[in-house]
Amino acid sequence: MMQGQPEPDWIGVDWGTTHLRAWAMTADGVELAGADSGMGMASLTRDGFEPALLDLIDPWLSGAPMTVIACGMVGSRQGWVEAPYSAVPCPAIAAAMVAAPITDPRLEVHVIPGIKQLDPPDVMRGEETQIAGFLHLDPGYNGILCLPGTHTKWVRISDGQVSAFRTAMTGEVFACLSQHSVLRHTVAPDGRDGGWDDDAFAEALNDTLSRPEHLATRLFALRADHLLNGTPPGISTARLSGLLIGIELAASRGYWLGQNVTLIGATRLARIYAQALAAQGVPAILADDSAVTQTGLFTAYQALKEPVT
Repeated sequence: MMQGQPEPDWIGVDWGTTHLRAWAMTADGVELAGADSGMGMASLTRDGFEPALLDLIDPWLSGAPMTVIACGMVGSRQGWVEAPYSAVPCPAIAAAMVAAPITDPRLEVHVIPGIKQLDPPDVMRGEETQIAGFLHLDPGYNGILCLPGTHTKWVRISDGQVSAFRTAMTGEVFACLSQHSVLRHTVAPDGRDGGWDDDAFAEALNDTLSRPEHLATRLFALRADHLLNGTPPGISTARLSGLLIGIELAASRGYWLGQNVTLIGATRLARIYAQALAAQGVPAILADDSAVTQTGLFTAYQALKEPVT
């Protein structure tokens, strides 16, 4: 049981590929405490999920069973329990949650299903909870939600439902190129430093947005420019980001051109996307990803607790 604070009524969990976040919550959705760890889905076998969760939330537990609402890769085929996808068009959280197998009597774990699209084929897990949280806070929203990240989602919202979406692997491609290609000698080691250059980013963005077929040659030019002209890593990092986000915007033009766009995600990355969209005459609104994730988990908790009539 938590010391010096009220006992939580339930626990919300965002369980991704590389990270695990948990929040102790009241019945009306107020956060009492938070915790996180690096025990993401990719580092666990199926029998490792329960111990990893207990390590994080044990101080919040008492003798009575605690309701845990979980979203993200915990519900994938490689996760704790597979939560089948709902097909678009659908509400953000369209299907019943799936109970995870547990051995500790203090736990009741419910996993939120993801969303699938058959044509063109696409899937999401975790983002549907953020979308549900955003729509709970802004129920009349119609437009595009962009969720930047390792796999950026462009989501069309119509009449309170997810009607279509596309995924771009921009973040993962950036990581692969900056850490495992010849460009690892050219860009900042962690993808950022104090030398970030807005003009370099904007120039590279416009280059691939208008001429995406030039991407492969523009990428190697980053390496050559560093060798021949001593271009600082911060500028090369900004250019690499601009090239990759530019080609993503070229591919997703139908999702942002002339649309009402809201960005949900980590502040720095979301601001980079906002900068890119603003350069195309699209002013995007920023929404806090932690806040909408918690709210989405809260909507799932409410649905679970609603009496059956």
